[in-house]
Amino acid sequence: MSATSLDLAEAPEERRFLSTEEATALERELLEDYRFGRQQLAELCGHASAVAVTKVFPLAALSRKQRTVLVVCGPEQNGAVGLVCARHLRVFEYEPTIFYPVRSLDPLHRDLTTQCEKMDIPFLSYLPAEVRLINDAYRLVVDAVLGPGAGPGEVGGPCSRALATLKLLSIPLVSLDIPSGWDAETGSDAEDRLQPDVLVSLVAPKRCAGRFAGRHHFVAGRFVPDDVRRKFALRLPGYTGTDCVVAL
Repeated sequence: MSATSLDLAEAPEERRFLSTEEATALERELLEDYRFGRQQLAELCGHASAVAVTKVFPLAALSRKQRTVLVVCGPEQNGAVGLVCARHLRVFEYEPTIFYPVRSLDPLHRDLTTQCEKMDIPFLSYLPAEVRLINDAYRLVVDAVLGPGAGPGEVGGPCSRALATLKLLSIPLVSLDIPSGWDAETGSDAEDRLQPDVLVSLVAPKRCAGRFAGRHHFVAGRFVPDDVRRKFALRLPGYTGTDCVVAL
């Protein structure tokens, strides 16, 4: 049975994680049937990701020097979400810096990059090879390099080198949707895999999230219509008040 024909009555009674096929079908339904735009989805997910950061690292608990956030973006949709996340962190009075080593020519990415530049968010021209410099300069790092279905080899050497550096950091790491480099279905068995402290699943958790062992796991999917949630059997905790993220 295809994911698009999934019916609630035929779905498991308890299911929190989507397969890659189901996640693709759900996104297609949002784009084609509900007429969400790609920029709209990036905006919703990026804003919610920034909100998740504020819940784990509330501004009131940070000194001025601890408000620095490094956001590492790739050239695919996850990178677009990262750019939006950085912009909203600036609105929330954090001090984001962006490292975006492989810039996409996609108009969506160019528009989001321009917005960040216009808001005076600095872009790094290179990522320091000495890990201590990053640990000392930033309170946390947001991993928006690779999403489901993208491998390090597909986006070029700079992204692969950035991931190698992220694996060595001692400061908290927040991954968007899936930890970069993980298989969206099975996770990763590699000893040197990325191990984020915080995971923000976009729309709904992917199967690999079942292997996430960090401190905080959020879902950013408040905007998903109820009919779509039922169709894909997204039995997740309810959102509180006006929150756009919910902790698992």
